Amino acid sequence: MQARLTRKLMALVLGGALFTAIPAVASADDAAALQGAEQAAYLDGLKRLYLTDNERNALLAHSNALLETYALRAGYQVGQAQRQDLLYRLNVGNAGELILREESRGAQGTAISVRNQRVAVFGIDPFIRYECPTGGIRCVLFNPADGSPLLSIVRDHQGAGELAKALSFLIRNVQKG
Repeated sequence: MQARLTRKLMALVLGGALFTAIPAVASADDAAALQGAEQAAYLDGLKRLYLTDNERNALLAHSNALLETYALRAGYQVGQAQRQDLLYRLNVGNAGELILREESRGAQGTAISVRNQRVAVFGIDPFIRYECPTGGIRCVLFNPADGSPLLSIVRDHQGAGELAKALSFLIRNVQKG
């Protein structure tokens, strides 16, 4: 219930900010999407949503809210042999580094494993690529440094797109120092 309300609130605030500040222009170029007025409107909307003046804190809060909302839970994995919750959390580490915490829990909640992955962001293309196979139950977001799978969320194209956008902005912000 809370995740659904959070998703609706984020959509309303960001949609309102984007539609009032930007003329309606469709662009096929992802690089242009992170430039100029759209970038400023997106970041301003996030700062208002999370009540902060710091872009990095707003991007971290938004990315972590999306990771929680679109987490791949055991309940979505009907018919799978090894059902488990996959939960992620992002933090900023040393300069030019993101830390991705992955927590996997068995269906009964007894077997828990935690893995931390450091993602160096200096010198990489900040655009996050993702795939949502039609026959699967998950979307996979890929590490921009080497193209390996970075994280998995429940199969939701819109959610994966929004998370990829937020992570791309976060990487660009961390690259600035």
